[in-house]
Amino acid sequence: MHAFMRDDEIVGRPMTRRPLRAGVDAIVRMSSTRANYWAELGVDVGLGSLLIVNGWRHHANRPLAATLAIVTGLLAFSFVEYFFHRWMFHTRVPLFAQGHRMHHEHPLGYDSLPFFLPGVVLLMLTGLCALVMPTGFALLMMGSVTFGYIAYGLSHFTIHHVRFKHPLLRRWAGAHHVHHYHPESNFGVTTPLWDVLLGTRYVRKPRGD
Repeated sequence: MHAFMRDDEIVGRPMTRRPLRAGVDAIVRMSSTRANYWAELGVDVGLGSLLIVNGWRHHANRPLAATLAIVTGLLAFSFVEYFFHRWMFHTRVPLFAQGHRMHHEHPLGYDSLPFFLPGVVLLMLTGLCALVMPTGFALLMMGSVTFGYIAYGLSHFTIHHVRFKHPLLRRWAGAHHVHHYHPESNFGVTTPLWDVLLGTRYVRKPRGD
């Protein structure tokens, strides 16, 4: 009886794992496609617009509060962008590090999250925020977080796919290209704010040092 159970478990394990593994592999393959990349953009724009419109309805007569919520959301996302890039993507955590390593090896690829995942996470965070702050403020703040995430994605894509001619744009894009050669610096993509504040802004060393 014990031998039969062990044999059944040994035979059964691949059978139970194959569908799950196949599903994960399918999602990974989908996540690296152009269609997934632009589908995620469409979903995020729709979600962000919905949050901003409904949040603004709650603050129609309070423009200062609405502006504060939007600025708070953008500032919060700028730190989230820095946090994940520095302490999650450049770690040994496979869930984050593997995909980001692929980007460093193939920066022109379309590797991204499954198109539905960011929207689900943003909706969950919006619900949590609405529990601890006024609903309108939470909607506007998370709407701006969503558009901050959209700006990050488009900025990152553009930096790797467009050659800028304007000096300011070239400098902005160059800061991220430097990160690919010096991965311990320049973690901010949309803004250098947190790199400056936390001391990870790349500074070229004088020759001879």
